[in-house]
Amino acid sequence: MRDCPNGELTRDSFIQIYRQFFPRGRAENFCEHVFRAFDTDTSGKIDFKEFLQAINITSQGTPDKKLDMAFRMYDCNGDGSIDEMEMRRIISAIYELIGDEIEKGERQMEAEERAMNIFIMMDKNSDGIISREEFVDGCLNDEQLYQLLTQSSRLGDTRGSQSSLED
Repeated sequence: MRDCPNGELTRDSFIQIYRQFFPRGRAENFCEHVFRAFDTDTSGKIDFKEFLQAINITSQGTPDKKLDMAFRMYDCNGDGSIDEMEMRRIISAIYELIGDEIEKGERQMEAEERAMNIFIMMDKNSDGIISREEFVDGCLNDEQLYQLLTQSSRLGDTRGSQSSLED
């Protein structure tokens, strides 16, 4: 009630709250993606119902629900597929969020390399985009990839600790 007296969370207030949980990193870019995934009605605000649904999915949801949310985060332009640039944007945002443990240039290079490896592995038909089906199949057939990609959607559940991101 103190943070959202009208029952809605704006993008700016969402970022401010997020910064409290990740003080070492830059939360802005990552928050944009989480906010978009949580704002299911695209109103520009997260209402209480959207917030509860997102927290429920990230903490207790089925693998399919978690993958749906993760896919919405990675599909930056909402066109139903993930291209190479979208993958890079999300992975880079995750690296920015975890902070300055790695020098900025090295962190960006590592993020780019990881994004490309994930993209190549998931783009089974080599058409330059990852469909929802390719995303789901890629995650369900690779436990490590599933953990990495759904971990980012769980970061929206700020009740967890930062250490889970670093695993």
